[in-house]
Amino acid sequence: MAGHNKWSKIKRGKAITDAKRGNAFSKLAKEITLAAKAGGGSPDMNARLRSAITAAKAANVPNDNIDRAIKKGTGELASAALEEITYEAYGPGGVAMMIEIVTDNRNRSANDLRTLLSKNNGTFADAGSVAYMFQRRGEIRLDHAAASEDQIMEIALEAGAEDIQEDGDEWVVYTATDQLFQVGTALRDKNLPPRSQKLIYQPQTTVTITNVDAAKSLIKLYDLLDDYDDSQNVHANFEIDDSIADKLD
Repeated sequence: MAGHNKWSKIKRGKAITDAKRGNAFSKLAKEITLAAKAGGGSPDMNARLRSAITAAKAANVPNDNIDRAIKKGTGELASAALEEITYEAYGPGGVAMMIEIVTDNRNRSANDLRTLLSKNNGTFADAGSVAYMFQRRGEIRLDHAAASEDQIMEIALEAGAEDIQEDGDEWVVYTATDQLFQVGTALRDKNLPPRSQKLIYQPQTTVTITNVDAAKSLIKLYDLLDDYDDSQNVHANFEIDDSIADKLD
């Protein structure tokens, strides 16, 4: 849901709150565990793990937490077997949603999500009916004040980025999925550390919400899904018009 500046600020404010209660740390640790499980515990040999560790360090996750998460993925420490599932759903007004889940019990997660959706004017979608509206991409966000657009473009595009956009007080760099770490590394090498670096489902088209009640309903569902313990990432194809954003705090 990138694009509208005030809505981006609302989301970032929520992310800070999540970090204080440990939600963000838990999600980052799960990603590290899954990356290590899929590709091994060596960051030098596992690009997904390198990106996950970079994101965790950017969020100030303690090194001990990172090490434990890696060892859980490689089997050096006992842990519940985790699996990744992406659910497709519709929110109020037919807004498309992609919900990435990491769980040790898919039946529990599916039932929990079904309940959350049904109680908040949402529903599961048939497989494929939503996914085609999104593109899997890498996303890197940087402080707008860190460099000019020309500087960001020169470094990022030379490293393999596909697009650079302005979003409020941030630059957003988009990459192919297999170029995310390479571009992020190039930016850090030029003393431009990202605020965040991750894979996303980017909507191909978006619906701009101009009605306050509709916006509140969508944000409520988005927050509930994002706060759910097994939720890793939530992507949706709606934006909030700046004309009503101030009424949503």
